Amino acid sequence: MSLQEQLDTFKSEFARTAAPGRSALYEAKIEELRASFCLKRAVGVGDDAPDFSLTDARGNSVSLRKLLVRGPVVVTFYRGGWCPYCNFQLRAYQAILPQVASLGARLVAISPQLPDGSLSTAETNALTFDVLSDVGNIVARGFGLVYTLQDEVRAALRSNNKALPAINGDESWELPVPATYVIAVDGRVSLAHIEVDYRKRLEPNAIVASLKSLQSV
Repeated sequence: MSLQEQLDTFKSEFARTAAPGRSALYEAKIEELRASFCLKRAVGVGDDAPDFSLTDARGNSVSLRKLLVRGPVVVTFYRGGWCPYCNFQLRAYQAILPQVASLGARLVAISPQLPDGSLSTAETNALTFDVLSDVGNIVARGFGLVYTLQDEVRAALRSNNKALPAINGDESWELPVPATYVIAVDGRVSLAHIEVDYRKRLEPNAIVASLKSLQSV
């Protein structure tokens, strides 16, 4: 089963079991975001990826510039371990990690959640790649991915014990649009997948294909 098939199955089950009106609310807010989000401002194919240095789940500093010295880097921005769609994605990417490594690349995942949340995400999903904390969405903002959750969605998350201020450590209610990049050793973006609908994610095989294309250049 592909990653998107897994996500679609979860989406259908959520629609069946969620509180009345919740699924329709999320659908409406996704479409509102689609209409308002400025995709042109996001880092895209051919752009230079902004350098960053973030702390991983165990307190170690991870720098994009230093990683690129060793090979290409796959960077995926996710909402947080509280998001079930993100967890499906992270586990699917973990499954291709041997292929990513065999192609000389590194994989890092970035969310705005506090380091303890990143550690929990890594442990719960048995992740062995770098899981980084971008508190305040500083790096995500540099990639042009940040947006603010609408009041109705904030209320829904509070009702599910997923209030972002406690998870992310600030009162902004900001998140990154889920996005995955493949960055070549010269710092240029060779693949960019940006989707305002958080229920859709880049398939793992697209990452592998992109890394293979870099080897053939």
